[in-house]
Amino acid sequence: MRIIAVILGLLFLVLQYDLWLGEGSLATVWRLEQKIAEQKKENEKIHQRNESLVAEVNDLKKGNSAIEERARNELGMIKKGETYIQVVTDKKDNKK
Repeated sequence: MRIIAVILGLLFLVLQYDLWLGEGSLATVWRLEQKIAEQKKENEKIHQRNESLVAEVNDLKKGNSAIEERARNELGMIKKGETYIQVVTDKKDNKK
């Protein structure tokens, strides 16, 4: 009877080792769950960025307003008949 108790005790310790420190231990599961949560956040950010890029591509394909906006902002272009006015302030005025 004593041998059975010792064998059961050793078996219990081996199972506890696997549970707490082994390859599929609780600590490993917790780390993996944390990594999954971080990856889901990253995926959501990338998904939102992709959606905005798709919307921008659709705007550029369908309408002239997006192209016109880019030409004005990035290339400094103006329409026929418009007058370009640039406002320059003194550095003294910026310090106030």
